[in-house]
Amino acid sequence: MNRSHRLAGGAVARCRRLVEPALREAIAALHPWGARMSAYALGWSDADGRPDTGLGGKGVRPAIAMLAAEAVGGTAESGLPGAVAVELVHAFSLAHDDIIDHDERRRHRDALWKAYGVGPALVTGDALLALAVSRLVGFPEAMRYLSAALIELVNGQTADMAFENRPWRGARAVTIDEYTAMVAGKTGSLLGAAAATGACLGGAPELGERMWEVGRDLGVAFQIADDMLGIWGDPHVTGKPVYNDLRRDKKTIPVLAALAADHPAARTLSAMLSDGLSGEDAVRHAARLVEEAGGRAAAQALAERHVTAALAVLDECLPEATELRALCDSLANRIH
Repeated sequence: MNRSHRLAGGAVARCRRLVEPALREAIAALHPWGARMSAYALGWSDADGRPDTGLGGKGVRPAIAMLAAEAVGGTAESGLPGAVAVELVHAFSLAHDDIIDHDERRRHRDALWKAYGVGPALVTGDALLALAVSRLVGFPEAMRYLSAALIELVNGQTADMAFENRPWRGARAVTIDEYTAMVAGKTGSLLGAAAATGACLGGAPELGERMWEVGRDLGVAFQIADDMLGIWGDPHVTGKPVYNDLRRDKKTIPVLAALAADHPAARTLSAMLSDGLSGEDAVRHAARLVEEAGGRAAAQALAERHVTAALAVLDECLPEATELRALCDSLANRIH
């Protein structure tokens, strides 16, 4: 483990120790059943409400908010409202995404809807969103970034769903540019909100737009890495079934890049996808073809370009932001 990775890990752990009590305080305002389901969604308890550990999220988004606040001269505590807000929005989006995608597993256990039912999971997601908005109502400069992120997140999710009904090849095929715009909204907007709200709450609202750029670029890289893990990741590590995106005909960057290549594997892959992938052998074969056609390498290169763009803005605006930069570097390492 290199120094940058250790520094990032320590920073995220430090931020998590600060943000969890604030998250618990927010959740306590909910109906007891809603609070129990929210605790499950956040990884604090099992489906019966018994305390559980080690199943929460990575804590990247709240850490970005708090480290951004520190980087502009504030304290980590000053960034807490933004950190809590973005983590609650993230939990809300996962609760709804798993329903939309029919994903039954999240972080090595049943997804929220699988554990409690679709209706309760939807209401829990709504409650988490409402709580998130309440954290920033007293901070209008920060709130405008969360509001923008929510609109972009919904638009990005809608585009992602719409892509599933478009063909793999031909005039109506999804382009790499369309994909990038979609993930900038679906994933990048919330990381953008984390960085921008942190800057605003830390006392530098004039840097909000630049930090929004940083977060959006990081989000694109982060989503591409997730797409790669969805094809080649180890389910024992990711907590989700492998190949699920291929089974569902989701347009992800490794597949789109593979299809755009002038390679025999791309043509074979195109024919298979057009006919539909039937059975596990076909799905595994398709994954191999994506890699042979260069889809994996192209996705990694695109992710690295977005990380580089984010780091360039940090170096320009906040050259002393050591921990925030280390966290960005650690996200880059996730791609490899």
